[in-house]
Amino acid sequence: MNLIGNPSLTITPIYGIPDIDKHTALEEAILISIKNLDIDVIDNDILVLAQKIVSKNEDRYINYAKLTPSKEALEIASECGKDPQFVQLVLDESNAVIRVAPGILIVEHRSGFISANAGIDHSNIKGSTNPEEKWALLIPEDADESARKIRMAIAEITDKNIAVLIIDSHGRAWRQGTVGVSIGFSGLPALIDMRGKADLYGNILQSTIICAVDELAAGASLVMGQTNEAIPAVLVRGFPYLLSDGKFSNLLRSRESDLFR
Repeated sequence: MNLIGNPSLTITPIYGIPDIDKHTALEEAILISIKNLDIDVIDNDILVLAQKIVSKNEDRYINYAKLTPSKEALEIASECGKDPQFVQLVLDESNAVIRVAPGILIVEHRSGFISANAGIDHSNIKGSTNPEEKWALLIPEDADESARKIRMAIAEITDKNIAVLIIDSHGRAWRQGTVGVSIGFSGLPALIDMRGKADLYGNILQSTIICAVDELAAGASLVMGQTNEAIPAVLVRGFPYLLSDGKFSNLLRSRESDLFR
């Protein structure tokens, strides 16, 4: 069984994390902030991190003013009304273009997920006063590996078995608004397969597979906020499933089974 009971799930905001850059010892900064809240990290805790602080720590900044737009980028920019150099950056980070419309560019990122603008971010990053520079922040090159390294570093410091989840905000087909979703993790099950188990009335479940990491990401994102809350990390305790080593690619539908492209 994947389920370990029905514990009380707590999501605790980690306040006081400093502005992160490539020189920051990220794991130490997070652990210091947790300690300042009079909390001790224990086995089976889950650290949920906003993509932005991981990307900042990995120096994933890029000045896309230096890019030369291709013919494809120019055509897409004309259709969606976006900066051609920015469109080129999106294409460089993508496997395929899914949809283009005025103000909208939906792509399949190199990691496999589908989102607007390949997850490239302009918000809450320090820009340049030079008008000839255009800075953006890319998501981690391999978010699973980023999560693994952070997890191992924290385990070495604390001697505790925890999990790490990196999340971002994405829109969804058929629904308005953004929601927190996972883009990489370590020490967590990607999916919880409930098929073959009985429901409340004894009916055998035929197709229920739970995306536990996205459910957790959405709850963590609600606590983190989306604007100027300055809460880039939360500590989760009471996750109702056994910790195990899943990977982000487990979440992706095959092209053959993806009916929504």
